[in-house]
Amino acid sequence: MNESKRVNYVPLLLFYPNNSTTNHKINTVDDHHSMISERSKLLKTSLSETLIRFYPFAGRIFSHNNILSICCNDNGAAFIQTRVNCPISKVLEKHHPQTLNQLLPKDIESTIESTGCLLLIQANFFECGGLAIGVSISHKIADGFTLGTFIGNWAAMSLGSDIAAFPAAEFGIPTSLYPPQDLVVNSLSTSMKHDNNEAYVTGRFVFDASNIVRLKSKATSATVPNPTRVEVVSTLIWKCAMEASRSNLGFTRPAQLFLAANMRKVLEHPTLMGNLIGVVHIVKTRESDATLQSLVAILRETIKEFKVKYCNGVSGDDICQYFNEHRDLMGKDDINSYGITSWCRFGFYEANFGWGKPSWVTNPGMPFKNVIVLIDTKDGEGMEAIVSFKEKDMAVIETNKELLAYASLNPTVI
Repeated sequence: MNESKRVNYVPLLLFYPNNSTTNHKINTVDDHHSMISERSKLLKTSLSETLIRFYPFAGRIFSHNNILSICCNDNGAAFIQTRVNCPISKVLEKHHPQTLNQLLPKDIESTIESTGCLLLIQANFFECGGLAIGVSISHKIADGFTLGTFIGNWAAMSLGSDIAAFPAAEFGIPTSLYPPQDLVVNSLSTSMKHDNNEAYVTGRFVFDASNIVRLKSKATSATVPNPTRVEVVSTLIWKCAMEASRSNLGFTRPAQLFLAANMRKVLEHPTLMGNLIGVVHIVKTRESDATLQSLVAILRETIKEFKVKYCNGVSGDDICQYFNEHRDLMGKDDINSYGITSWCRFGFYEANFGWGKPSWVTNPGMPFKNVIVLIDTKDGEGMEAIVSFKEKDMAVIETNKELLAYASLNPTVI
């Protein structure tokens, strides 16, 4: 498959149980049908109105001379409606990737030819009156920040907000400031794609607010006196993954970490839409770097250097130089590669379409090896980590006493 035609879709699920204080009471079949019709119409109408502002999402990708562009032809987005013959509580018992994927409109690795759309929505109506909204959007035009902004605007539109009250969605980032990153992103995706000869599994760890406070205290050092929750959770899981690899291999293999960075903060353009993800690269080769405090310090220092280097923008030469420096490390068998992306503080839990805020927002997992996705818990202070590792490594990680001192393994959602 030509990589220019492959679309990695960003998946997201928002769950809305039927709460009789804010939602309809379902007394009869007619009530249920009426509620589905009413909510489906509201979602579709407000989606159409929101796409006026987020017009690239209703376009199509086309390639000319191996250069990808978005044709803003108002072709539209896909909206799918399904009925689920079980109560929503059944799905909320545990994070089961296979079940969650059925609530999404398309697989993450779908192609442009098979979908025809950059944005796909699936409204899943449960027999109890609950609703799960599944969103799949092309990663070529949106990252977590852009997706959060879009969903927030869509929800507000559903509540009857005036479109003029929203700031304009700014998509026109100049390529001189941040050119397309396909060279690096495609190489990373290829190097971290599951090997069919090895079994990989998805897991979920939940860190509540009090345990994150404890973890921050443990990670604090003179070098980093104020570690963030993303820093401490990221490094703890990375540390446990490296320990699992060493346990299964019988020796320590060098490790590298690729951290997705929100370039809006680096470039000081906080409202830009699109996919503005940069890649921070960290290599750990020394045994002395294996403590939580040392890993946090390495992470903090590398991010600081990254911000200084690219604060004035990223050039095409920068991308080529980065690729040339790191391509030999991508996909090597004698070094473990890990990827981390944070979806925290993107406002997903504020998305009220008229029947309250979601009880759970999650990601079913990514089809890549050694990937960690971080997302807020409902209170905004805790954190969920959706992880993908080799089956043998996951078995060791799930019993790691240090990790389980701060995180719960796939607890019931509600």
